[in-house]
Amino acid sequence: MTWQPRWPELRGIFMTPDRRGGVARGGWLVSLFCGLLCQPVWGELNGFVTTDGTGLRDAAGPLRFVSFNVPNLLVIEDAFGFGRQSPWRWPDAFELTDAFRSIRQLGGTVTRSYVITVRREDSDQGEFVHVRGPGEFNEEAFQAMDRMLAAANQEGVRVIVPLVDNWTWQGGGPQYAGFRGQPPEAFWTDPEVIADFKQTIGFVLMRRNTITGVRYADDPAILGWETGNELDAPPEWTREIAATIKSFDPNHLVIDGNSLHGVPAASLDEPLIDVVTTHHYPSDQPMGDQVAAAIAAAAGRKPFFVGEAGFVPLDEIRAVVERVVESEAAGVLLWSLRYRNRDGGFYWHSEPNNLGRYKAYHWPGFPSGEAYEETAVMSLVRQAAHAVRGLPVRPLPSPAAPEMLPTDDVAAISWQGVAGATHYRVERATAAVGPWHLIAAEAREERHPYRPLLADESAPIDANCWYRVRAVNETGESAPSAQLGPIMPRERVFVDEFDDLRRVASASAGVEIVTANPRATQEDVARALLPPGGRIRYEFPEGAVAVRVYAFTEADDQPLEVALLGPQGRRVVSARRESGGEAGGDYGYLVPLLLTTDTEPATGVEITVPSGGAVQLARLELRLAP
Repeated sequence: MTWQPRWPELRGIFMTPDRRGGVARGGWLVSLFCGLLCQPVWGELNGFVTTDGTGLRDAAGPLRFVSFNVPNLLVIEDAFGFGRQSPWRWPDAFELTDAFRSIRQLGGTVTRSYVITVRREDSDQGEFVHVRGPGEFNEEAFQAMDRMLAAANQEGVRVIVPLVDNWTWQGGGPQYAGFRGQPPEAFWTDPEVIADFKQTIGFVLMRRNTITGVRYADDPAILGWETGNELDAPPEWTREIAATIKSFDPNHLVIDGNSLHGVPAASLDEPLIDVVTTHHYPSDQPMGDQVAAAIAAAAGRKPFFVGEAGFVPLDEIRAVVERVVESEAAGVLLWSLRYRNRDGGFYWHSEPNNLGRYKAYHWPGFPSGEAYEETAVMSLVRQAAHAVRGLPVRPLPSPAAPEMLPTDDVAAISWQGVAGATHYRVERATAAVGPWHLIAAEAREERHPYRPLLADESAPIDANCWYRVRAVNETGESAPSAQLGPIMPRERVFVDEFDDLRRVASASAGVEIVTANPRATQEDVARALLPPGGRIRYEFPEGAVAVRVYAFTEADDQPLEVALLGPQGRRVVSARRESGGEAGGDYGYLVPLLLTTDTEPATGVEITVPSGGAVQLARLELRLAP
């Protein structure tokens, strides 16, 4: 789809052309060399962002932006996997670099994190919080924030940080009140609770980064401190907290976090508030009209930007972006972008609208996101991000070489991807020096969340195999990664990810592929639903010698059978059961169940739900004897 912007003066601009087992050799040296040659140096962000009448500016001039929120910058809530007991962890340097590099390739110069997190008694977040209690702070959490700000400086992206949440998702105002035995509303009025929050503010703003040596209050990568996320704060509280922020940090802007109900008149009148912002999600009023009203309310008074907007089709996103670019508004940050996973692929996050239709976006956009128009949204944002700055859209640089992740299993080939890559070319050799043969021309890293990126079903048995991968984007192809290997497969592998039922020999009535509510199934976007009594069958002329089934169930003790088919008929075999992760949580997670069996060769395999509730099959692996 070609976007024809309504503002004629910009049309020319918009239409401008645009680790674990095997051996990966030399990867660290290549990464270091490329990093020294290709990366911006410390200090690319010179000076702080200031207000200029009703706009923002930095040392280079007026600052305007079209970009994304990146909620996982401070803590990751989406680190799923059958072997993980928690979806929470701290982002590492690779992940943060990918986040900011993706923003830059989009044309963005600004992003926004989610909040400084607070311990919540009924959460599965555990120790992955910043504030453990009044005046009690988690050093590991702030070391992760150090990494984030170091990466932001390195990649030249400004970050907006909300200091507290109105909600309890990752702990917020209600938790501060709870620490003192007070009801949630006491966060706005109780002197002791307010003092606790002020202590957090002082700790954060005065912290000295353990990587850069720069105090947060002196770090130009921070655009401004937001009083909080989607607050329902009274004006008196806002004034007091703004004064506290400025007392510790006169360098950075104070952004009002009262963002859900239009531009607060009190904040427009409050001299301690530098910038106002609003959030927009589906309602009875078109989102573009909502944004236009907010822009009008702030016009001539204070700098304004759209802090969040999302869960709507492309046309409504376009309307929001047009309103911002055509006005004096500073910018818009859409909700939301997730970056690459250190273990391969991306982090995924489904949103609770339209049964999980809307998911976090991934740069540069992929066919798997067609339901929520991901590729078109990415193109729109990239064009607008350059146009709002008066810049042409230039071609992306050719991608850097990926890095293979160690493995000793040809069914589990993965790599750390590269910002801007649309797909990858995977090659295999049976000698370390080659020759190399292409085995996957368009391997994609986002197709099956939290799974190995490639299963080499054609790998020769009892032969050493080496692998390497190249990244591809609209501009060109990378150099090959350092090679991985050798790996010697003893059996042929067969993998079914249940994108459909075409790999199944037969299925009973009621078996179907389901895609709704993937959050409950660790973001697995397609599963085979087996009702009680349901079964699926696979048949092979060669013998299946091992079976592994990844499934999701309502209960940990849900029956699920593996049966072998052969000359002796159908035999149910004993399988090892492992549960990975926990049920429930804020998103209603199902129980992950892993079944594994090793047995004598069989010509067929049958998976059956003999009783109980329905089971969703996520992945099936078979090892086939020659």
